[in-house]
Amino acid sequence: MKKKIVVAISGASGSIYGIRLLKALLNSSVDVYLVISNTGLKVIEHETGHSPGTTPESIRIFLLQQGVSINKNAHLDIFQGDNFFSPVASGSFLHDGMIIAPCSMKTLGAIASGVTDNLISRSADVCLKEKRPLILLTRETPLNKIHLKNMYRAAVAGATIMPPCPGFYFKPETVNDLIDSVVARIMDHVKLDHNLFPRWGEKKSV
Repeated sequence: MKKKIVVAISGASGSIYGIRLLKALLNSSVDVYLVISNTGLKVIEHETGHSPGTTPESIRIFLLQQGVSINKNAHLDIFQGDNFFSPVASGSFLHDGMIIAPCSMKTLGAIASGVTDNLISRSADVCLKEKRPLILLTRETPLNKIHLKNMYRAAVAGATIMPPCPGFYFKPETVNDLIDSVVARIMDHVKLDHNLFPRWGEKKSV
C-alpha cells in the first residue's frame, strides 16, 4: 500500500533539509502531510529569499518554484500549525511515520516534555504514543546539557535523533549532494527506495 508520511518544518536553520526531503518523497508514490510552524515560514523566507506565504495554496506554489514536483501517484496535504482538527493530530489516523526537518530545540523540548501546544508537537506526541516512527533532525551546535537531556528523553520515548551530518566519503560536488546524503538516511529509515547518493561500496550514479 502507498505510504503516508508526515513532514514538519520547524523554526530552526536548515529549511533546505525539509524542502529537499519533500522533493524526494513527492517524487515517489507517497502521500505527504506537511506542517510548517510560523517561525519555520519566516526562516524559509530568510534562507531562500522567497516568501512561501501562509496559506496551503501559497506554500504549494512556493514548493513548485523550489523544484518540488508531485508525482502523479503522490499527494500533498498542507496544514497550518494551529489546526488541531487535521488528521495528523489524531492517533486514529494511520500513517507510516513523521519527520521534523529541521527540528528546533524549542520543538525538541516540547516533544521531550509532552507539551502539545501546536500541531507539530501534537503530531509528534501522537507518533510516540502510537509507537510510530518519529525522526528528529535536531539543528543546534554546540549543545548544552538541556539539549542533550531533551534528546535523550525523546530517544527513550521512541524518537530517532538524527542530527543532519552530511557524508563526505562519496565525494560530494555540490551543497545539494551534501543535503541529499542526509535526506537519503531519512528515506532509509522510513523504508523508501531512492538513488540520492551511492551507498558504501557503490559507485556514484550519473
